[in-house]
Amino acid sequence: MKTILFIIQKEFRQIFRNKAMLPIIFVLPLVQLLILSNAASFEIKNIKFSYIDNDHSTASRELISKFQASNYFNIIESFSSKKEANLQMEKGKVDVILEIPNHFERDLLTEKKTPLSVSINAIDGASAGVENVYISQIINSYNQKIQSQLYQYNDTRFVQAQNIVTIPSFWYNNTLNYKTFMVPGILVLLVTMLTLFLSSMNIVREKEIGTLEQINVTPIKKHQFIIGKLFPFWVLGLIILTVGLTIAKFIFNVPILGNIGLIYLFTTVYLLVILGIGLIISNHTETQQQAMFLAWFFSVIFILMSGLFTPIESMPTWAQNITLFNPIRYFVEIIRMVLLKGATFSDISRPFLIIVCYAIVLNGFAVWTYKKTN
Repeated sequence: MKTILFIIQKEFRQIFRNKAMLPIIFVLPLVQLLILSNAASFEIKNIKFSYIDNDHSTASRELISKFQASNYFNIIESFSSKKEANLQMEKGKVDVILEIPNHFERDLLTEKKTPLSVSINAIDGASAGVENVYISQIINSYNQKIQSQLYQYNDTRFVQAQNIVTIPSFWYNNTLNYKTFMVPGILVLLVTMLTLFLSSMNIVREKEIGTLEQINVTPIKKHQFIIGKLFPFWVLGLIILTVGLTIAKFIFNVPILGNIGLIYLFTTVYLLVILGIGLIISNHTETQQQAMFLAWFFSVIFILMSGLFTPIESMPTWAQNITLFNPIRYFVEIIRMVLLKGATFSDISRPFLIIVCYAIVLNGFAVWTYKKTN
């Protein structure tokens, strides 16, 4: 035990002696959390909206005013012809073109219906889908208002149109603040990347400077050396989690409905998985550049298939099956469940057991592949 403590003490001294590494460990993750949490959002705003009003009636002006009042649309300008509007969309100056036909108001009064033409720039399919939802909501709201103003006659009696009013109830994020959803996931991303990169390059650095060969011929046992090398990064991961949760609570106002101890319990095991992956990478690389490249390669795959930016349910079936082997997927799922839903241990027991199995298998393989000369 004393041997392990001496190695741990030596590693902490080496970390704090390196002045260039301290900002990377403590400052950079916090800056990234503050920036990414504000930048990473699926909300589509400042949509460049234009229109062609061929009717110039009270009804058409009222419809356009609905879009002007929306926080999602910026009215760029009106066009006199569809050709001119299409040309501006080709140049990227317009995202949406609404064309109001002739006799728009007359058809609403006489036939109770009229067509509308909406053109959306769909280079980004995801954004176009969200824009279409916004437009449909505004037009449906306008349609309900118009219908309530029109009289429907039946057997010489008039009956005012009755509208169905939907009252939504938003659970777990009643303000629909996207940061509430993204901040926990980005915190997982930072904890993962920091511990993975540092652990994967730690032992490789010993190889490059030649001290690993000297350590290998000492009486230090394999498990003592590995525990002593990885323990400091396990502690740093928990420290970053603590600071990140503090920022999430007091700066982004992310609710913490569940037991915070469950997050730390899961993180202690999860960090063992990440450190095991870092140790495997360091065992099979000879330089820090190789280790960094492999760590970046795996982290990108893990992050993109974790459900952080793209819902797992929207992925193809084969991709959903692959995510079952992705440890980040479980951490993102757990931290959101505990913080936002107040999940208990029984709710997270299955992913917790999966992570425990991953930790045992990966660290066992990492220790087995580490070569030490006695």
